[in-house]
Amino acid sequence: MIQLKTIDELRLMKQSAQLVSRTLGMLAKEIKPGITTLYLDKLAHDFIKDHGAEPAFLGYGGFPYSLCISPNEQVVHGFPSKEEIKEGDVLSVDCGAVLNGFVGDHAYTFEIGEVKPETKKLLKVAKESLYKGIEQCIRGKRIGDISHAIQAHCEKEGYGVVRELVGHGVGRQMHEDPQVPNYGRQGSGKVIKDGLTIAIEPMINLGTEKVKFHNDGWTVTTLDNQPSAHFEHDVAVINGKPVLLSTFQYIYDALGIVSDEEKPFQLDF
Repeated sequence: MIQLKTIDELRLMKQSAQLVSRTLGMLAKEIKPGITTLYLDKLAHDFIKDHGAEPAFLGYGGFPYSLCISPNEQVVHGFPSKEEIKEGDVLSVDCGAVLNGFVGDHAYTFEIGEVKPETKKLLKVAKESLYKGIEQCIRGKRIGDISHAIQAHCEKEGYGVVRELVGHGVGRQMHEDPQVPNYGRQGSGKVIKDGLTIAIEPMINLGTEKVKFHNDGWTVTTLDNQPSAHFEHDVAVINGKPVLLSTFQYIYDALGIVSDEEKPFQLDF
């Protein structure tokens, strides 16, 4: 059952999501060749705890870390490790925090130095598809409209849209109803209503959409070992329109990126 949120609950959810945003912004300053992803995990764990929250991923279903860090061909759910980040890598960093009883959960794929042009384009299109999906979060539309918008934008560029992993509702639990696939038919699925809160997260591959699940029970890689991109925002529907609870602005501030992509989806409440 979909748990629609009150405006007071949405204010609390925004605090959780913004803490995750601030965590990712802090990490953006640290991500560079030569550092390990275990180091990033420790930074995120301590930052979240220092701000009065709990890492949402740590212990969730037995997951042993505070971040999911997935380089290059890893799609999602990668384990932090002692392996050093290298020039030319791309790195999906997925973070969650529990604050005031609500979960914030979102992700960004970082470029490490100069990446290959085809990989850079993959990241650009994947992030664009996130906002194409957000645009469809309008009262009276359906979840399938979000899914179709993401799929259409990515497949027209020849990219593989992962089927086995999907976005989801978010709130007091990290995974709530409804599921939000990144592929689907317009006009299908649950009706979008005010108070809906979902994590939209395109997982888009440079090559095939097919993936491999590894024996650690978590790590997912592309079947052809080509790079994957993953971007995620927490979104609420307020007064019939999509409103971002999370933001990439802290990342952009750290990296010197200028963008107005979030402006249509911002609301003070």
